[in-house]
Amino acid sequence: MSRLPAPGAPPGYRVHVEGRLDPGWSAWFDGLALSPEADGTTNIVVPDQAALHGLLAKVRDLGPVLISVEAIGPKPRGEPPEQTTTAGPPLP
Repeated sequence: MSRLPAPGAPPGYRVHVEGRLDPGWSAWFDGLALSPEADGTTNIVVPDQAALHGLLAKVRDLGPVLISVEAIGPKPRGEPPEQTTTAGPPLP
């Protein structure tokens, strides 16, 4: 189930890739900040879904392994906790 962002507070996204990308690559990534991590990976934060699509194309073109994409930002107020549902009978 998808979530709608709270009015005035659209979520951003954190893209985690393998390899330490030097912050000098920021210009190639349309000015996004690159955060090299101690474990040899890099996080890139994008402000919205449109920027995410552009970033994913650039990551594809550059070639690092995509580790994860995570929605970040505030959750709408009063949102119930996430629930999981399964189809079919429960597993033994």
